[in-house]
Amino acid sequence: MKTLSEVKYSILDLASIAQGKTPADSFRNSLDLAQHAEGWGYNRYWLAEHHNLEGIASSATSVLIGYIAQGTKNIRVGSGGIMLPNHAPLVIAEQFGTLGTLYPDRIDLGLGRAPGTDGLTMRALRRNVNREPDFGEQVQELQGYFKESASEMRVRAIPGAGVNVPVWILGSSLYSAQLAAVMGLPYAFAGHFAPDEMYDAVRLYRAGFQASEYLKKPQVMLGIQIVAADTDEKAQRLSTTVMRRFLGIIRNQRVNLEPPVDSMAPYWTVQEEALVKSRLATAIIGGPETVHKKLREFINILEPDELMIVSDQYEHTDRLRSFELISQIMKNS
Repeated sequence: MKTLSEVKYSILDLASIAQGKTPADSFRNSLDLAQHAEGWGYNRYWLAEHHNLEGIASSATSVLIGYIAQGTKNIRVGSGGIMLPNHAPLVIAEQFGTLGTLYPDRIDLGLGRAPGTDGLTMRALRRNVNREPDFGEQVQELQGYFKESASEMRVRAIPGAGVNVPVWILGSSLYSAQLAAVMGLPYAFAGHFAPDEMYDAVRLYRAGFQASEYLKKPQVMLGIQIVAADTDEKAQRLSTTVMRRFLGIIRNQRVNLEPPVDSMAPYWTVQEEALVKSRLATAIIGGPETVHKKLREFINILEPDELMIVSDQYEHTDRLRSFELISQIMKNS
């Protein structure tokens, strides 16, 4: 049974835009958080690819990764994830080969197969949607560009060949768990927004894992929503910002990050409340004692190697405080 201090902890950032703020504000806040996180002992700082979504500024994911890596010293920086079917594998190999050359042994490449957007935008990104690319084949093609032997290929990623960029499979389904297991790659499950299949996915991945040249034993990272504050009462209030975001997703009404409210009762129906809470079934909300207790329970059940933590707050200072408290809990347990 793992203790909290034995589990690595990392940050997933969507570069959320708060109501009344701009993308430039979000980018500055992301860099400030990453710089603090480095001092607080976080292992990675990942950014997620999304397109045409109001309130999320992480569409040019590779560019933002470079911005964060340039402004930090040691923390690993990467994608959580790049939605590979939106791109030619060669282009991603070139981008991450460049990042890995600029920031050696600090860049991660998490890959997902969802579009990260709506159908209309997906068509604008991919142009040809008549044939859905085979995700596993795309991953293998991408990996090929990073091999030392890729220098002998007719089509090469320059830079890319021989650059150390670890590849992760990301997902929220049993398919992604099985693919990661068969390919012998580390696996990150998106429990922060799709917790329903998390337990089965982790079990399937570990049971089916096949050692590879990339990884000898299973490596599991779990996404989790945590809202930490100095008291349970404050954390509950701050968490309404997350609830309002998920309510917007359910209604297909994407908006900028909204301020917390005293009560959600005026904002949702009984059915909507149930849907939002099901999306946040594994979310941990509370003061230090509550977060410590629930984190320990979560880790005891699933025994992850690493947590990828989302903690969206309307005020940047509240977000910083949340991640600071989480780091204290993880380090001192």
